[in-house]
Amino acid sequence: MDLPVFGDTPHIGRIVPSILAALGVPAFHNTVDVPEVSGACLLLIDGLGWELLEAHPEDAPVLTSLARTPFQVGFPSTTVAGLAAYGTGLATGEHGMTGYTFDLPGTGMLNALRWRTHPEGVDLRQTLPAQEVQPLPTTFARAAAAGVEATVVSSAQFAGTPLTNAVQRGGRYVGVHALGDLAAAALRAVRGPRGFCYAYHADLDAMGHLYGPGSAEWRMQLRQVDRLVESLADGLPPGGMLGVVADHGMVRLDGSVLDLEQAPHLLAGVRAVGGEVRARHLYTSDGTAPDVVAAWREEVGSRAWVATREEAIEAGWFGPTVSDRVRPRIGDVLVAAKGGFGMVRRLAEPRESALIGQHGSITSAEQLVPFAVAYG
Repeated sequence: MDLPVFGDTPHIGRIVPSILAALGVPAFHNTVDVPEVSGACLLLIDGLGWELLEAHPEDAPVLTSLARTPFQVGFPSTTVAGLAAYGTGLATGEHGMTGYTFDLPGTGMLNALRWRTHPEGVDLRQTLPAQEVQPLPTTFARAAAAGVEATVVSSAQFAGTPLTNAVQRGGRYVGVHALGDLAAAALRAVRGPRGFCYAYHADLDAMGHLYGPGSAEWRMQLRQVDRLVESLADGLPPGGMLGVVADHGMVRLDGSVLDLEQAPHLLAGVRAVGGEVRARHLYTSDGTAPDVVAAWREEVGSRAWVATREEAIEAGWFGPTVSDRVRPRIGDVLVAAKGGFGMVRRLAEPRESALIGQHGSITSAEQLVPFAVAYG
């Protein structure tokens, strides 16, 4: 099977180091050619894919008027991996947050958003330190050590959570409750001396999951996002910068959904299933991977790419480097959906399986996100 290979589109992990280099932090390299700035805000809109933005310019006139460049998010195209890429400046093969759920040696299947075993739901917050799961220094910690005021502006409910600590530790966390205090906190941070702010807004992703990307509900939310971008751009001080990015795009599932719990032949030789609806990690028993690959390729046909761990690594899905620490977290077999295909588990994952909009795979609709910029 021919597997897609990531080409020349730059990876999102390059953005934060480039902005920090433009702020004068010598430890970082400006590979994105960001001009010298006195302060910067990077606003991450969860789920804002490049293709979705290009398809709905009338709902985001301010955002689409900004200069923007497509970036690719890598595999899997999901929030955990995307936040880690911005938080470390690295691709998945190095930061190791390999999916919504992944097999963590010594722990079992980790749901990295909820910090619980999956799907059983055993709470791991007191027993699994975030720094053990993601031990690399964050861009925020490195910036703060260099004298930059590094601020994370995000929902108050995420303050102090293990995922926040794993990928954003080192920054001063400002918990917010709505668009108003998000915008106000972000602008205060940018106006400080050598201020760097990372701000996060989740609601567009939620509307896409629940109603489908491009739905009326999703488009109404995009309009609110555009007002937020307008407020931040208008409030930038001289020498200030606003960058708008995302962690993944999204697709709407069609009728070709496969319920894995109704296909036991696909789970023969599989000891655990991870990932999510559009990107599955299959962890196999010893010696069964070739049979699992053959069964899956016969079943899904042209609806998905099926690859062994080594094939996916060779194709660059996880970035140019995959560390020995990360390798066991990647499934022995990987299945990445095409088109509107999805692989649900309605009994084990009822909430996730019911969502209309999904992401995780390597299609351009999920992979490409904008890096849009405005300057004060």
